[in-house]
Amino acid sequence: MGTLDKFEDIEAWKLARVLSNEIFNLTKKDFFDEDKKLKYQMNGSSGSMMDNIAEGFGRGGNKEFSQFLWISKGSTAELKSQLYRCLDRNWIDSDYFNNLYNQADTIEKMISGLFSYLSKSDNKGRKYKNR
Repeated sequence: MGTLDKFEDIEAWKLARVLSNEIFNLTKKDFFDEDKKLKYQMNGSSGSMMDNIAEGFGRGGNKEFSQFLWISKGSTAELKSQLYRCLDRNWIDSDYFNNLYNQADTIEKMISGLFSYLSKSDNKGRKYKNR
């Protein structure tokens, strides 16, 4: 893996951004008026996926970055569960569910790969570069 200069270069963040926008558009549908809490939870978990990648990267140390990646991974699992609730309520069909679920699954795997890379790296991160 090459050096990343900014969080916007991280592929998992890019995909999480796309998924977060798709979730936002989904939650604008009228049926979410029946369960506004789910609407806010889905927007929160999808936003948390990308935000925690960015925050962890911004901390400058690999240990902190790894910690935030785990939080992001947890938010990804949370979103998957919320998608099941939408499917079970017939708010989305199985094709749309599978599309969103697979996007989340891809992001989750990328986060795991990034975590694995960081845990094996001797580089402690940008904040320790000159120490």
